[in-house]
Amino acid sequence: MGTYGGTAELAWRWVLDQVRDDDGVWIPEFPGGDLPPEWREGMYAGIGGLAHVLTEIRLVRALTAREEELRRAIAARVRASEPAEVTFFNGLVSKISVLTALDEPGAAEAVARLLALSTPDGWSHTHFGPPRFHEGARCQDVAVGTAGVLLAAVWAHRHAVAGAGELADVAAAVLLAEGEEVPTGLNWRFVPERWCLEPREFPNFSHGLAGIATALALAGAEFERPDLVDAAAAGAEHLVSLGDTSDGGFRVRLRIPLLEDMEEFSYGWCHGPTGSSLLWPALRHAGVARVAGVDVGEWRRRALHSVRVSGLPERKYQGFWDNDGRCCGTAGVGDVLLDSGQHTDFALHLADVVVERAIPDGDGVCWRFTEHRAEDPLLPPGIGWMQGAAGIAGFLFHADRVARGDARSVPRIDTWWSF
Repeated sequence: MGTYGGTAELAWRWVLDQVRDDDGVWIPEFPGGDLPPEWREGMYAGIGGLAHVLTEIRLVRALTAREEELRRAIAARVRASEPAEVTFFNGLVSKISVLTALDEPGAAEAVARLLALSTPDGWSHTHFGPPRFHEGARCQDVAVGTAGVLLAAVWAHRHAVAGAGELADVAAAVLLAEGEEVPTGLNWRFVPERWCLEPREFPNFSHGLAGIATALALAGAEFERPDLVDAAAAGAEHLVSLGDTSDGGFRVRLRIPLLEDMEEFSYGWCHGPTGSSLLWPALRHAGVARVAGVDVGEWRRRALHSVRVSGLPERKYQGFWDNDGRCCGTAGVGDVLLDSGQHTDFALHLADVVVERAIPDGDGVCWRFTEHRAEDPLLPPGIGWMQGAAGIAGFLFHADRVARGDARSVPRIDTWWSF
């Protein structure tokens, strides 16, 4: 096995060494740490995220007896869980994502629960309140809110899960009602303005317009709803009006309005052109050829160009590219590039850098990111899917396949339309 695959296996071995089986199978956020009980089944930092590593491994080799036992244990824990939230990473949407990745039953119960918890203006969120939001605030984004539910409904429908069509209708109706007509198209905010004490927008994929338009486009295609496709296209028109195309690329500010001392642009899956590039193949999938007079494939190319010329993965200064994870770091960028089939040479360069940054620990390897604003900037090594060794291992397994001439990607709830 090559360098990428070898490092992936070492990282995965390190992750397996962190798995605990007291109080059911789970992983802490970092060695010696903990994880809130309500996050333990989730796919962000919890045990659910390991399901996605197992799907990567199954394209490389058969699962070992230990891995198969872990697969069953993850499925049992996640299936038995009753998340109080709807969220993409730690709630009912995560439950659907994990169980379908494992080819295990239980997603229908999560769909039914989402329907039971729905209201005419979306889903409640216990962690939204003063001083930023009014009590009972609703959220429309992919990571926390209604667009994530719509993505889950599409994904569940593609897996023949009962109730998926009804759930899509409910989520789509909420999003259509919340769309704001603007001179340049349609806009959706992270949280609708009427719920905000401190208005703000994150226009990129995870928390804003790009992700919401993506979900609408995919749902429009999946359920033959031209109204949803039209709404997605109008959202894309507005997104383009917010973007910087000065160097032949396409990037949108991290936050509107920008706060003092905040970076103007981010480049990862969550708040940058990496994640927002997923909008354009979603529109293509839905039959939309052009936005603002430009081919959607060209908008995707421009977004990925902005990533390539941004300067990452060099840590140019404190606060710029201090993370090698999936959410806002190197592994997430590299995986999207591999899925796209564009800039494969650069994606493999990112894999080289990740391999170089691996830190030997026991029988495996891990990675440590930095937070320059913290008193101790060097963070402990993360374990999970979005901000730890598990997610980086997944990227390296993918890179190893590509380097050996196998261009297959693992379809996931947030990527399946992009290859």
